[in-house]
Amino acid sequence: MTTAGSVTAPPADVLREADRRRTFAVISHPDAGKSTLTEALALHARVISEAGAVHGKAGRRGVVSDWMEMEKARGISITSAALQFAYGDAVVNLLDTPGHSDFSEDTYRVLAAVDSAVMLLDAAKGLEPQTLKLFDVCRHRGIPVITFVNKWDRPGRDALELCDELVERIGLQPMPLTWPVGEAGHFRGVVDRRDGQFIRYSRTAGGATAAAQERLDPARAEAEEGAEWTRAVEELDLLAASGGDFDLDRFLAASATPVLFGSAVLNFGVRHLLDLLVDLAPRPTPRPDVDARPRGLDAPFSAFVFKVQTGMDPSHRDQVAFARVCSGVFERGMVVTNATTGKPFATKYVQQVFGQQRSTLDVAYPGDVIGLVNAHSLRVGDTLYTDKPAVRFPGLPSFAPAHFAAVRPADLSRSKQFRKGIEQLGAEGVVQILRSARRGDGAPVFAAVGPMQFEVAAHRLDAEFKSPVRLDRLPYTVVRRLPDPAHQPLVDNNRGEVLTRADGTHLALFPDSTALGVLKRLHPEVVLEPLVAGTD
Repeated sequence: MTTAGSVTAPPADVLREADRRRTFAVISHPDAGKSTLTEALALHARVISEAGAVHGKAGRRGVVSDWMEMEKARGISITSAALQFAYGDAVVNLLDTPGHSDFSEDTYRVLAAVDSAVMLLDAAKGLEPQTLKLFDVCRHRGIPVITFVNKWDRPGRDALELCDELVERIGLQPMPLTWPVGEAGHFRGVVDRRDGQFIRYSRTAGGATAAAQERLDPARAEAEEGAEWTRAVEELDLLAASGGDFDLDRFLAASATPVLFGSAVLNFGVRHLLDLLVDLAPRPTPRPDVDARPRGLDAPFSAFVFKVQTGMDPSHRDQVAFARVCSGVFERGMVVTNATTGKPFATKYVQQVFGQQRSTLDVAYPGDVIGLVNAHSLRVGDTLYTDKPAVRFPGLPSFAPAHFAAVRPADLSRSKQFRKGIEQLGAEGVVQILRSARRGDGAPVFAAVGPMQFEVAAHRLDAEFKSPVRLDRLPYTVVRRLPDPAHQPLVDNNRGEVLTRADGTHLALFPDSTALGVLKRLHPEVVLEPLVAGTD
């Protein structure tokens, strides 16, 4: 270890370790089965012995990636979670994401930290609004997408129809690697396109353990499955004729998507998906810095923070900053520099994360996700590095808020806890915190992409900081950036209000477009810039 806290390792070792990493996100519309699939993947990797995807059954534990009390109570993911495990010679970094559109900002940050994504489609619903948005984000970022059509054990749509929808609605060529034998709701198994064999699945009790599977040659499959097998083979021939054969280059270029069929809750088709990720998913590559210069994987250590989370360990309420390693070797105890502040940060407490479970981490390589504990000085978007020259990666976006609420402590004797909780929620990005001299520090404003963020913030202030709050929804529906704060009085006097975000941006809020239009007509000198969702 050098005096700067960096670790010097042979470039060949770093590149070899990076080549073992597969870092991907699981994304979809709400209720498509992301957390269930996440657990099924861990089950097939043999890092858990029994899945707990079916809630409410005696003796069954909850989904490993859903650890917040609200997640357990509602049965939905409202925050992203990281899981790392080995599968064969590969090291898998799996990031489960919230599906609800109100938490899309968290999902978009996670997408900045991965090399590929698994998109779940509900067999009965196909492409839903949030699915379409996430596909667009992946395309914009050049993230290769693997599509897993889930819930084939339940009644749903025709498989060819779902593939046609991928082409017609998002221009993504489907390349099925497995194909269902039996229509949705009568799932018999899949055809493995690599060898033409039939893989027949057997149910286990409640899907708690890995499903047994049996391989049959085509002749036996035809004899035992009859018309269902014949139909599946004919459909595959149609797909092949329409350009549906697998092309690795098109997948890596994010212009085509491998498609697999299965049922996460029954563990059908999950092993295929895991094997595909290990075999075909992209490895870490050099990440461009703010000047668009790629930083080599074997350059000195660098990473960027994509998530900050408090409350994962209720007994300590420590803060964990999740960082994606971009280059070099990370070693616990090294001193790194925060490019945002220029200040050093000691990495004495670093953990490998598996849902809510954590263990001490000593070494990490490009593609790994590390959890920096007691990281109160770190913020989302920070770059960490060792050695000169300094490096800084592009920041992560702050979304244009659409909902606003003034927040006050319900119990004034808990004001200290209230202020601490507000600061923490802002650091994590649970909500954006807006302030103004007129309202004072005792009455900040929550700004959110969706109203469920208010529920999460209020719940966490009460549960974690013992500071119940009152939320007063504000009537603003239009938000603009105000470059010159000297124009604030003009906004305030024309049915608007100017509030300042934590990054120093001044936001002008209006109840409707009419109020904005009146201000522009009366004071054309006031410059107001639009905020575009997904940008700061």
